[in-house]
Amino acid sequence: MVGWALSSALIALQWAIDQRKPPRGLIIHFDRGVQYACIAFTRWVSKHGFVQSMSRKGDCWDNTVAESFFPLLKTELTYHEHWLDYQAACRSLFEYIEIFYNRDLL
Repeated sequence: MVGWALSSALIALQWAIDQRKPPRGLIIHFDRGVQYACIAFTRWVSKHGFVQSMSRKGDCWDNTVAESFFPLLKTELTYHEHWLDYQAACRSLFEYIEIFYNRDLL
């Protein structure tokens, strides 16, 4: 997982740029959500030199990495947690993604 956020895809991508410094030409893959097809988002992706890839309609196999990650996240973390507030959820997700998941895969 290169970038993530609870609020928006643009925040997740900006975090990924700031923290990971991905090269121009990086392929960013999304589902067909309207937020990823809007003009503002596609301009932002282009401005940073990334290549946008979108799943085909109704084809979850186009995005198997994300499609396999989210059930894992739910099973290993969210089904077992009851956060008191937004900050607690962010801390817990940070620990799972950045300390456990990303480190485990590297």
